[in-house]
Amino acid sequence: MDLINPPSVIIQLNPRDNVGVASKAVPNGFPIDKNGTLAKENIDAGHKVALTNINKDEAVYKYGQLIGIAAQDVEPGEHVHTHNLTMIELDSSLKDFQPHPQTETKRSSRTFQGFQRDDGSVGTRNYIGILSTVNCSATVAKAAADTLNQSDELSQMGFDGVVAITHGSGCAMNTDSEGFAFLERVIAGYAQHPNFAFVLIIGLGCETNQVKTLVAKKGLEDASRLAYFNIQDAGGTRTSIKTACDHIMQMAAQHGQMRREPASLEHLVVALQCGGSDGYSGITANPALGHAADLIVQHGGSVILAETPEIYGAENLLIDRSINENVAQKLLDRITWWKHYTEINGAELNNNPSPGNKAGGLSTILEKSLGAVAKGGSSSLNDVLHYAEKIATRGFNFMDSPGYDPVSVTGQIASGSTVVCFTTGRGSVSGFKPAPCLKLATNTSMYEKMHEDMDINCGVIVDGTASVEDVGEQIFERIIAIASGDMSASESLGYGSNEFVPWLVGAIT
Repeated sequence: MDLINPPSVIIQLNPRDNVGVASKAVPNGFPIDKNGTLAKENIDAGHKVALTNINKDEAVYKYGQLIGIAAQDVEPGEHVHTHNLTMIELDSSLKDFQPHPQTETKRSSRTFQGFQRDDGSVGTRNYIGILSTVNCSATVAKAAADTLNQSDELSQMGFDGVVAITHGSGCAMNTDSEGFAFLERVIAGYAQHPNFAFVLIIGLGCETNQVKTLVAKKGLEDASRLAYFNIQDAGGTRTSIKTACDHIMQMAAQHGQMRREPASLEHLVVALQCGGSDGYSGITANPALGHAADLIVQHGGSVILAETPEIYGAENLLIDRSINENVAQKLLDRITWWKHYTEINGAELNNNPSPGNKAGGLSTILEKSLGAVAKGGSSSLNDVLHYAEKIATRGFNFMDSPGYDPVSVTGQIASGSTVVCFTTGRGSVSGFKPAPCLKLATNTSMYEKMHEDMDINCGVIVDGTASVEDVGEQIFERIIAIASGDMSASESLGYGSNEFVPWLVGAIT
């Protein structure tokens, strides 16, 4: 995506657009174009302004794509936002579908320094995991992890620490429900994750999510990578904490000293995520991350885009990139599921833009989705995954998930993501152990305000000092450095222990 005459005060992203984006706050009466058209009101940074007359019920375009319909007549220089822009329903189909050629990968000499696992995967971190099957075992899991992390013995053996993966579910669930299937897939995905050298799963003993059943059902019997027990069998809390610590130390000794080794970029799996989006997201950080994602794919690696409600209205762009009709149909099926899901819960997909998104200049889900899809770059869409389904096809993948960031990233990590790239316009402070998370700021103002939480300032694109490609290459190199052991901003601040949030769907009885 090329900006037209950057860094103009008003940025027109595509010649077709009848709105522009304010690169900074524009006061009432300030010229917005070369013809001397004046702003008719104050326009906040990141918000839209009409470039032409837009009649009521006329289409409004941004990125060269439809983002909504004018709810009233709009004059040049007027603010275009939720007060005068309405949603329009779009229905995608496969009527004229044509397969997209699969993106070619090159034989790359680029490597990162990772941890080789016996199953052929490569981790970017070397954590030990303690997973709880149910909320009732969360306290023991956390206490055991805290006890072990107070000693430097594990770090001297090359481990990055012990992570307690706990949650608020695991019981009073229908074992035949989608929600229970999601929980099983998430825990199994974390149990097999390359960023864990090994894991210990702790149950209570009487919960719905039985650990023995989970281990057998998901093929987790590898004793070198996994151990488990129930608190009720161990004899209570204190005994269980000691049992957990003893198990961990025994398994750590069996693994021995762990060291990083060179690994091909084909072993990288990067989660593409956004949160606290604003009017700059689709102009700066998201397309820059999309360029980096293309570079990962071209070097043989994989990327996973998610958040189905946040591609709604732009799914046609992903359908057009699908390598076959089966992949395209899987994407349409997830959109159909979400339309039904929101309807039976008294909601609609256009409810998705949050108050923070709207304050940042986003008006409709169509507008937000067009910007969100940009994170996926331009590579062919090779597969569509169910929530937390393990990635099976290299390249660009899409994973079904809600738009709520912790739930979505939890699924991406369970699917195999070993690095997370998170774009944000309003600011985010989360982390996602065991995967390191890079924060990509969409605008310079927020980056400077929250610099200790941000890794890269993509606002330089709208400032006019760097191109999308320049920043994309910077992100690509930073991904490799983080994968090789450099610490991300969120890691340096200690984030990542509280963001494991499986997707809860269905009744709790």
